[in-house]
Amino acid sequence: MENRRKPAPPAATLDINCDCKEYIIDYLERAFPTRQMQIFKDDTGTPRSLPMTDENGNPVYNPEAEAARADLIETLCAMPPIMSALDALLEHFGHDTVAEVTGRTKRLITASDGRQKLESRSARTSQAEAAAFQAGRKRILVFSDAGGTGRSYHASLDAVNQEQRVHLLLEPGWRADRAIQGLGRTHRTHQATTPLFRPVTTDCKGELRFTSTIARRLDSLGALTRGQRQTGGQGLFDPADNLESEYACAALLSWFDLLAGGKLASTTLDEFQHRTGLELVDKDGVLKDEMPPIQRWLNRILALPIALQNSIFDEFLALIETRVSAARDAGRFDVGVETILVDRATLIDDVVLRTDSLTGATSHLLTIEIERRRNPISLDRILRIADGDGSATFMINRKSGKSALRTKARALMEEKEGTPIPRVELMRPTRNEYMREDDLYESSWEEVTREAFSAAWAGEVEAVRQTVDSETIRLATGLLLP
Repeated sequence: MENRRKPAPPAATLDINCDCKEYIIDYLERAFPTRQMQIFKDDTGTPRSLPMTDENGNPVYNPEAEAARADLIETLCAMPPIMSALDALLEHFGHDTVAEVTGRTKRLITASDGRQKLESRSARTSQAEAAAFQAGRKRILVFSDAGGTGRSYHASLDAVNQEQRVHLLLEPGWRADRAIQGLGRTHRTHQATTPLFRPVTTDCKGELRFTSTIARRLDSLGALTRGQRQTGGQGLFDPADNLESEYACAALLSWFDLLAGGKLASTTLDEFQHRTGLELVDKDGVLKDEMPPIQRWLNRILALPIALQNSIFDEFLALIETRVSAARDAGRFDVGVETILVDRATLIDDVVLRTDSLTGATSHLLTIEIERRRNPISLDRILRIADGDGSATFMINRKSGKSALRTKARALMEEKEGTPIPRVELMRPTRNEYMREDDLYESSWEEVTREAFSAAWAGEVEAVRQTVDSETIRLATGLLLP
């Protein structure tokens, strides 16, 4: 009997491109210049060009340009795929280890045998993933804006997983309120331990453009919501990280002066203008009165080769650090409202300075004695820092016997000649100090062995933990403005 059933269709193959190369190739096919141009002179005798056409009006293409475009596309296609950060984390650590709480509805799963399958996801999937992380079944949690609202990932006292959270801020985005929402997911009340926030950047200095923007907006958000700048960023960024501050704007003007004077090692004036398209000088070769704003300058820097980006940013950041450091040394650096953590506070005196005649409100001057214990860096932690930093050197002061870990710090720059001023950072048990390299060689600090450093550091830590520092502060409170 003849079998009239239809044969089974061939197995479908899963052809999914998770790379961004198709967008680049499409851009090259549409935007790469391949039209042949012809030169003509206008009525004034000025040479000009226009696209060439044949006798039938069809466009004429340059075969060399078409071959160059084809070679470039072929090179791009031969490059290995570039994964997104999320997919790279999932592939490296494994889907069984990473909990994903994002808004995507499908993802590509690679099995242990190399086969891939398309997995559908829903809101219930994200809930189950978050629960697995809180229960300790998955050690890593990755969440996006979609998973950054209405959920809690902190070390709750009610959760099985009460280990300290290390929150890596990979892509903060442009909106400060959403960044605060994301940071608040791991730092909440009723928690066993506070989290550690770690902003992540690459060695491409142009990326500082994005972290700078979110740092500035976090500070602005804190000023609007709580009247304190640093509460917005939670102290996550240093003032030198804000590339749009008053110190950065002043440093940029100094950078332009050094560029025009030919005193920078990274680039020259003509090369910089040619690469960025910024016109910095007038027809007489003098710097213009109105220079490009810092936002435009930062955006143009992103189009430069990475090596050139890094060189320019090193000089620019050195100028910012020079100004911030000078303001700190002179006592003019405004840190905003400070938070003082103490073990004990005792009110010594309360003086009424003024009583308002209309409202009866009073202004007071409080004298408070505070006591606090220092929190030194443990020996294990400082040794881990030393092992992870190739420039770290163990030091002991031969006069005082104190220990310090010397590391390379961001250099300063002499603003008139553009000469870099190398600096080092001395990490002490309770504080960090910065010193110029020339001053270090003339000081009493000297290199020692790891064993001698460890013994001195452990002794200092033990002495500090048994010491209570006391200080008297005065605080004006009450009605401060008439």
